[in-house]
Amino acid sequence: MQRPLFIGSDIYRGSSYGAWHPLRVPRVSTVMDLSRAMGWLPPEVYVPSPRVKPQTLTIWHTPDYVQALHAAEAAQAVSAAVRSRHAIGTPSNPVFAEMYRRPATAAGGSLLAGELLAHGGIVYHPAGGTHHGMPDRAGGFCYLNDPVLAILSLRRNGARRVAYVDIDAHHPDGVEHAFGDDPDVLMISVHEEGIWPRTGALGVTGYGTTINLPVPRSLHDDEMALIVDTLILPRVQGFCPDAIVLQCGADGVEEDPQAHLSLSNQAHWSVVQALMGMAPRLLVLGGGGYNPWSVGRLWTGVWGALNGFEVPDRLDAAPEAVLRGLRFDGNRRGRNPPEHWFTTLADRPRNGPIRDDIRTRLAELHS
Repeated sequence: MQRPLFIGSDIYRGSSYGAWHPLRVPRVSTVMDLSRAMGWLPPEVYVPSPRVKPQTLTIWHTPDYVQALHAAEAAQAVSAAVRSRHAIGTPSNPVFAEMYRRPATAAGGSLLAGELLAHGGIVYHPAGGTHHGMPDRAGGFCYLNDPVLAILSLRRNGARRVAYVDIDAHHPDGVEHAFGDDPDVLMISVHEEGIWPRTGALGVTGYGTTINLPVPRSLHDDEMALIVDTLILPRVQGFCPDAIVLQCGADGVEEDPQAHLSLSNQAHWSVVQALMGMAPRLLVLGGGGYNPWSVGRLWTGVWGALNGFEVPDRLDAAPEAVLRGLRFDGNRRGRNPPEHWFTTLADRPRNGPIRDDIRTRLAELHS
């Protein structure tokens, strides 16, 4: 496999969790449209995502939960008992038209990625990254846990040791639940402290392969660069993985309405570039991100970084039209978007002094 592959689907086009849910905004479809408008996504590298069959999901999810999710989509309703046991039909994890088909397509893409990477290469699957799903329950907008399924698929296809790096603003509680005591899975999570799901306390646990770094609000590019250089890269290199999975949630950028970090797009792209070449297999997933402009620009730039494309200072008319066509009803950030959200993928780097608190936390992880 010579060129990176992009896994996508049109099921995400027009599908919404509801009129006022944070995932009402277009995300994957925007990345697909923007990448095509920039000439970055020719047909030969685009792979349609399959929809996983219910029985396949039981390699990690319980049969009862899979059946309940499937039945909820068909009925467009759940009982009180199902809501209580499986956490579906709640404000966070609502009943909506594609509530089984959409996550099952994302899960199918992550399972397929493991197969495509059997002999090495790079796969980008921006619809993936639903890292909060539990075996028997939905959580945090995640009905299924496709990162867990991706790791299982990679291992089934020859990757004995997998490094999972998560830079989403939220802690990947579902992934830690799956692999927290597995010596052949290295999990490194950099997440904002004090926000949902309020797990992932600072420390190294399991077999020394589960590493959590909660960070304070306003984490900026220079602090993330220090974390990459002193924590992420040395730990990944020392682990000698056969595959790396990067969950690149876009909710850590300054413009996101759900978190309070201050990273730029370039900070995320730098993580992608730093991890490239550290293992023969690289799978990059999406994740959180609730501002349509920042998600679309950031994740399209991730695809550019994986291909070595140069990000232009000024977008041409076609990609600019994609960005100007987005709406963000019901959120103050969508009322008067700044002009650079329409005209470039890059943004102003968020630099500053390294706070002592960050240095102290990194030192504790090294002790």
